[in-house]
Amino acid sequence: MSSSGPTRAATCRSRAPVATSRTVSTTGITVYGCDQDEAVLFREIAPRFGVVPTITEAAVSEANIDLAVGNRCISIGHKTRVTRATLSALSRVGVEYLSTRSVGYDHIDVSHAESVGISVGNVAYSPDSVADYTLMLMLMAVRHAKETIRRTDAHDYRLSEMRGKELRDVTVGVVGTGRIGTAVIDRLRGFGCRVLAYDNRPSTSVDYVPLDELLRHSDIVTLHTPLTAETRHLIDRRRIGQMKLGAFIVNTGRGPLIDTEALLRALESGRLGGAALDVLDGEEGIFYTDCRNKPIENRSLLRLQELPNVLISPHTAYYTDHALSDTISNSLINCLDFESRKA
Repeated sequence: MSSSGPTRAATCRSRAPVATSRTVSTTGITVYGCDQDEAVLFREIAPRFGVVPTITEAAVSEANIDLAVGNRCISIGHKTRVTRATLSALSRVGVEYLSTRSVGYDHIDVSHAESVGISVGNVAYSPDSVADYTLMLMLMAVRHAKETIRRTDAHDYRLSEMRGKELRDVTVGVVGTGRIGTAVIDRLRGFGCRVLAYDNRPSTSVDYVPLDELLRHSDIVTLHTPLTAETRHLIDRRRIGQMKLGAFIVNTGRGPLIDTEALLRALESGRLGGAALDVLDGEEGIFYTDCRNKPIENRSLLRLQELPNVLISPHTAYYTDHALSDTISNSLINCLDFESRKA
């Protein structure tokens, strides 16, 4: 349940942030799905490591495999799923290592990659980015920030009928105590609230309890576990039914950790007090896209956004200067480490 990194230790490697550069012979890496801000950093940082990047904004696919020819290492973003056909095509042109610029790697079929001779690695970046954002969402949720902002935008400056809560008066349940979950717990201690935690690999000084007990006693539940077959819909109808009446749920992990339809029913019925979601099941093709002038087919997203007690943001908790620099540096380090092992 820990969110500290991959479970496939033999295949996936997670690197902690490294601030120093190293002197190496020149090597190449093809960088797919590279946004403009990432491209600037790749061009700035890569020469320090002796790496020559080939950069494209397009996500990796069979149509642009030729960009990887001559490079054993590629870097991909987390926004697009990598198909089995693409992995097989990458193997045929000589790619042996794929580094995703994310902690999660659920967008890659790691078993298939391994079967065609491609090792998969992920990156670690500053956990503070997501931890800070998580605390912000908690505070906004318990202070009914969305409703308040909507009212004042409409020039209604009366006090809401619903008073907010102070964090010192609530119990927060943290599900998953890897690097990010632990950073959230560290921040919560400063607010004086009671903290409960659930993880099958306890790793920090906190009151660990079974998940069912955490749900029964927590006023706020925050999710920081990786998405696996075992954690998909971890928070389902039954577990939502175990939560305290009026409780809040915060998700900055992965959207499918929650059964969205069950969450909607609990919110619309008043069973839960609210939700703050930076990730959502079915976000692919919507988040990171300008949808102002096109229809949104994810009906659950539209229903959630209509609710005054639900905050939605587009998978942006990780997106800070510090975390992005960590991500680029560690993508390059992953490649160099792989090359050194092959030498």
